[in-house]
Amino acid sequence: MEKKIAVIGSGFAGLSAACHLAKKGYNVTVIEKNTTPGGRARQLQLSGFTFDMGPSWYWMPDVFEHFFSQFNKKPSDYYQLDRLDPSYRVKFKDEHVDLPASMLEMEALFERLEPGSSKGLRQFLKQAEYKYQVGINDLVYKPSRSITEFADPRLLTGLLKMDVFTSMSKHIRKFFKNGKLIELLEFPVLFLGSTPENTPALYSLMNYADISLGTWYPQGGMFKVVEAMVSLAQELGVELLMDEAVTGFSYKNKSIEKVITTKGAYDFDVVVGGADYHHIESQLLPTEYRNYSESYWDKRVMAPSSLLFYIGVNKELPNMLHHVLFFDEDFKQHAKEIYQDPKWPTKPLLYTSATSKTDKSVAPEGHENLVVLIPVAPDLQDTEETREHYYQIVMDRLESFTGTNIRDHVVCKKSFAHKDFINDYNSFKGNAYGLANTLMQTAILKPSLKNKKLKNLYFTGQLTVPGPGVPPSIISGEVVAREIQKDFK
Repeated sequence: MEKKIAVIGSGFAGLSAACHLAKKGYNVTVIEKNTTPGGRARQLQLSGFTFDMGPSWYWMPDVFEHFFSQFNKKPSDYYQLDRLDPSYRVKFKDEHVDLPASMLEMEALFERLEPGSSKGLRQFLKQAEYKYQVGINDLVYKPSRSITEFADPRLLTGLLKMDVFTSMSKHIRKFFKNGKLIELLEFPVLFLGSTPENTPALYSLMNYADISLGTWYPQGGMFKVVEAMVSLAQELGVELLMDEAVTGFSYKNKSIEKVITTKGAYDFDVVVGGADYHHIESQLLPTEYRNYSESYWDKRVMAPSSLLFYIGVNKELPNMLHHVLFFDEDFKQHAKEIYQDPKWPTKPLLYTSATSKTDKSVAPEGHENLVVLIPVAPDLQDTEETREHYYQIVMDRLESFTGTNIRDHVVCKKSFAHKDFINDYNSFKGNAYGLANTLMQTAILKPSLKNKKLKNLYFTGQLTVPGPGVPPSIISGEVVAREIQKDFK
């Protein structure tokens, strides 16, 4: 008789795990507390506008291709994917620059900002490509249940090449002196959960993903990827139970016997926690079955939370592109107020996404859909007054940048921050991105994907291996499915 597996949560990791397990012949049910699938990648429809609520960057297209290829599919079977050119715009204090898709044009941009730096860019990206190939192909697909997994000659001989013990900050400065170039190359680190000074230079692989592999967009938005994975899951026979929160378990012989929800109790042979790891441990498991103590979790270094605004505007906004990064305030000061001295930022950096610049289906004609994100420290007091304060800061900055009145043309707006992350996703400390990718929270030093006290409870997603981000979450689902197949043939 085929084994029955419950997957808690329908984010990228949960959907990936469900697809892989169903392909292996298991009877899989996904249980989701919200009314729509996708987890943090849900979609918001408001007054004729469509917004991606969470991830908005489509990087590492090879990971998506790899996922679908295992089911004899490809992304184009489900959505149209276009490479953005420019990839994104960066606003500095005195100018803005566009990051081109063409490498020749990128080298010319680097030369303009720092004569002679194009040679350094080629060397930097050559090293970053090596880290990407080893990191993505060899490291992130490992379950990290034992140090022996890493006793691989290629990994051991390549350890120094991977720059694990050098910081991103030092590594970038070996190649470049221009402050703008340094900020451009440090920006992906801001969402990894630490300052460039405390992030291993291994993560320059993100610069390879950014510059060499490019920034892409699935027409209709990132939710199209969710819809594709849901469609694939259903085709494979996965059942999805929506609007049904898991409230606990019953146990027998050191195994979970039943999954208890707001709508009933179900027998399962294996449970995969694709919801927030800490929530499952602290709220759903009794103390004796937990992997980690509360003091362990309190000592974890978390990636940022976010204050988000979803804004519909009844006019077109000049100067905006699909992605714009606002580095017109002090990068180091904002990073310090996220990671070292947690507080609401004094002068925040911003990120904006206006997919209506690329996709006419997401806003009425002549309108713009605008998502604004401010990365902030987790575990802050989140009030409506605070949100409104930052909304006015955002409007001041955007009106200055676009040279046009925006406030009077806002037809709808919604904010989202710590309280919402906790309420909607049971997010630990209201974080948006999971655990910080510090050296001491890498691979086997992350929370384990297997519960050590229950025979049939596993975890997937951004609080376990390989870590935060859409591609790592998709990989996480594959990794946990492989481990279950080993243990429950």
